[in-house]
Amino acid sequence: MMRVIAGSAKSLRLKTPAGNDTRPTTDRIKETLFNMIQNQIPGGLFIDLFSGSGAIGIEALSRGARHAYFVENAKPAIACIQENLCTTHMEDKATLLKTDVISGILSIHEREADVIFMDPPYQAGYEEPVLEALSKAPYVTENTLLIMEADIHKDFSFVKQYGFDIIKEKTYKTNKHVFLEKESQS
Repeated sequence: MMRVIAGSAKSLRLKTPAGNDTRPTTDRIKETLFNMIQNQIPGGLFIDLFSGSGAIGIEALSRGARHAYFVENAKPAIACIQENLCTTHMEDKATLLKTDVISGILSIHEREADVIFMDPPYQAGYEEPVLEALSKAPYVTENTLLIMEADIHKDFSFVKQYGFDIIKEKTYKTNKHVFLEKESQS
């Protein structure tokens, strides 16, 4: 059973979609991730791509994010996100885009995103098209932190061609978080 780790919705239980289409990020990995990005969250705009249960975006809201976008197109996951937003009383700070990720990226109209988290299905090849779309999104600035959850063996040397730098990698047993930001134009 997943739960919100810290903040205003601390300890509230979250549902996860049935079946094997989503891989919920474990509480321990989620806690490690949020300890690493805690300074970027308060008052920020958080975008959760391939949202699954919505647990990552909800954690950001619980920790003080101003608003979160959830982009998901699987019906069971969408229902799960709606229920979890209801449970945590976060509906008013959330926008759920029920669409594929590329369409979701194009339909967000914000000045600047603070953190964009994405956890695409491993081995499905979404990383490059998503980074290509994000490289053109006006709200992805030099101040935006992008975090990609991926299989531990995934090679990210391609990010340079989309104008991103890897600033950090955190590896776990079977997966990793790759932290990216736009190359500075200076």
